[in-house]
Amino acid sequence: MPGSPPRLLDQVREKIRLRHYSIRTGHAYVNWVKRFFLNHGRRHPRHLGPGEVEAFLTQLAVVDKVAASTQNQAKSALLFLYKEVLGTPLP
Repeated sequence: MPGSPPRLLDQVREKIRLRHYSIRTGHAYVNWVKRFFLNHGRRHPRHLGPGEVEAFLTQLAVVDKVAASTQNQAKSALLFLYKEVLGTPLP
């Protein structure tokens, strides 16, 4: 729709392209952002903070039993989201 702001995932994709990340990294980051968004009841990440990010990463490790490298990738994607897209770096 003309005049409306770009959707969150489109903004993530655009920032990834601007920083020349690989295509696979871009897909992975978009998927982690989407998973984070869905995990928190479709609440916009702007309304979520460090506590929700920590809870999501803990759930990945404890409940989903993902590998440490997978958890690190999810963390990097969320740090990218907050710093580069939303402009509010996480502590």
